[in-house]
Amino acid sequence: MELKITKVNLKLPEGSDAVLVKNLYLSIDPFIWIRISKPSTCPGFSKSYKLGLPIRWFEVAEVVDSGHPEFKKGDLVWGMTSWEEYTLITSMPPEVAFGVVGQLVGQFAKLMGCYVIGSAGSNQKVDLLKNKLGFDDAFNYKEEPKLDVALKRYFPEGIEICFENIGGKMLDAVILNMKVHGQIAICGMILRYNLEQLECLQNLFCLIMNRIRFDGLIASDYYHLYPKYLEMVLPLIKEGKIVYVEDTVEGLESAPATLVGLFSGRNLGK
Repeated sequence: MELKITKVNLKLPEGSDAVLVKNLYLSIDPFIWIRISKPSTCPGFSKSYKLGLPIRWFEVAEVVDSGHPEFKKGDLVWGMTSWEEYTLITSMPPEVAFGVVGQLVGQFAKLMGCYVIGSAGSNQKVDLLKNKLGFDDAFNYKEEPKLDVALKRYFPEGIEICFENIGGKMLDAVILNMKVHGQIAICGMILRYNLEQLECLQNLFCLIMNRIRFDGLIASDYYHLYPKYLEMVLPLIKEGKIVYVEDTVEGLESAPATLVGLFSGRNLGK
């Protein structure tokens, strides 16, 4: 990655219906790495970034100038822009962001009365899940020599519902420990993003024998529900019933190192 310095006209031409924004916050997520290094993983869904052009992803921005009737100078907006200080937006397709969701999913499950166990890649994150986010318990999957044994320890009668973001050996162990008619919702596989040789799952036959429901989730399929989601989640945040953890670094030049750090466990939150 390289950082380029160019001049930008902060005033739109007369008659333009575009929007010029100053990017305030970049969302840095593991899926960006797939579009950089392995775009062929899901050819119908992910497209590779073009060399020499800024990375496009989700950001929070402030409107600097606007010819669009729905936006005015000073408005705060979010959506798909680029890794750059200023972005000229000429079209506004519906978009939705991906991000650190496991922490929220666990808290939603607790509010619904579920017994919730989390897995994380560091003891610091385990402590966060247990003592700040209210999980019933959590464990460091990197310290467990046998993941299936660890899951059996926390779920002696089997797992009813799993929200899966890790993949690899963890997913294989989960499948082995699911209850009959259990459900697995999978929205990420971070363990496989940097693998040259992909690991094969060994326990897929259990999906058949235990009649396990296995669903892939993409956030954009549910974009139409986003207003209802805000109606639900904002009061919970204000009441302190949902805790949202963020990691923030300063400067666009910090973005590449922050992206790489996601895969070594440097971040705690979004």
